[in-house]
Amino acid sequence: MYKMKGLLMGVLLLSAGGVFGQGAKNIRLNEVLTNNTTSIQDEFGQREAWIEVENTSFTTYNIRGMYFTTDRSVLDPDMPVPERIKRMSVVPNGDVRTQIGGRQHLVFFCNSNPAQGKLHLSLKVPMSEPFWIGFYNGNATELIDSVSVPALAGDQSYARQNANGWAVKSAENVTPGIENFIKTDETKDAYLKREDPHGFGITLLAMGIVFFCLAVLFLFFWLFGLIMRHIDTAKKVVNTQPIKPITKTVEVTHDLAHATGNILQDGLKTKGIDKEVYIAVISMALKQYQDDVHDVESGIITIKTKDTGWADESSQMTHFSSPVIPTQHNAPHIPTGPQLS
Repeated sequence: MYKMKGLLMGVLLLSAGGVFGQGAKNIRLNEVLTNNTTSIQDEFGQREAWIEVENTSFTTYNIRGMYFTTDRSVLDPDMPVPERIKRMSVVPNGDVRTQIGGRQHLVFFCNSNPAQGKLHLSLKVPMSEPFWIGFYNGNATELIDSVSVPALAGDQSYARQNANGWAVKSAENVTPGIENFIKTDETKDAYLKREDPHGFGITLLAMGIVFFCLAVLFLFFWLFGLIMRHIDTAKKVVNTQPIKPITKTVEVTHDLAHATGNILQDGLKTKGIDKEVYIAVISMALKQYQDDVHDVESGIITIKTKDTGWADESSQMTHFSSPVIPTQHNAPHIPTGPQLS
C-alpha cells in the first residue's frame, strides 16, 4: 500500500515538473543590445545594455527565480549548483512584470545595479565584443535557451529572426518590447504565412469561432424556449382562474382603505375621540366582511300559541255574571199579606 502511494506521488511530481518545465521552455531569448547610445532608457534616464525575452506560448508564465549568465563555465555538468548560482544573475521576485503573458516580451537592463529596480541585473555584458549568454531554469542546471552574440556597433541589436536564426539589426530597426522584424508594407496574408506556416493557428481560430457561435445559438434558443414555456403557463392560469373576483376584491379593499383613511383623519381632527376606537371599529367591520356576517330576513311571520293566566280569569268572570238562586235556609222571609189569628 505504501509503495503504491509512493509510486503515485512520484508520478504526480514528475507530471508537475514536466508541466512547469514545458512552461519554462516557452521562454526564449529574443533580442540583445550591448552598446546603447540612442535606444530606450531606464527609469532614471540612463541608457544601458539590455536583453529581451519572449513568451512564445499563448499562456502566461512567471520567470521569477530563473537565471541569466554570460559565463560559459556553467556549462560544466559537474559544477555544483551553489557555484553555478554565484556566476549567474537571478530574476528577482516581487514584480508583476515578470509574469509574462502569451506572445509578450520583457526587457532587462544589464551592467546595472539590482537596487535600482526589479528589471535591473548585475549581468556583465561586453559592449563591443562577442560573448555567449545563457538562460537557465530556476534549478540553475537546466539550460532553457542560449545564443552567441557577435560584436555589435553602437545601437545595433542581435535579434531572433525565426525559430532557429538570428540576425543583426540596424539602429532604426531595433524593436525592444515588441515583435522583431515588423514590416509596414507586409500584407496580412504574408504576415500570416510567416507567423503560421503550417496553418495550425488559423485552424484553431476558425474552430474556436464556430464553437463560440454554436454556443451563442444554443443559449439564445434555450432562453427563448424557456420564456415561451412561461408565457404558455401564464395563459393557462389566466384561463382556468379568472382574475375578475381578484380584481373585485382589490377594488373593495381599495375603497375600504380610502374610507378608513378618511375616518382616521376625521378622528384625529376631533380630539375628543381616541383614534384607537376608530381602528377597533374598522377592524371589526373588516372581520365581519370577511366572515360574511349580516342580517338576513326571510319575510315570513310565524305566530305560536302560548298558555297564559288570562284563561282562568275569563272563567271566573263568566261564573259571577250568572243568576244567583238562594237556598231555603238562608232565604229572607217576605210577608205576603195580613195574617188572621
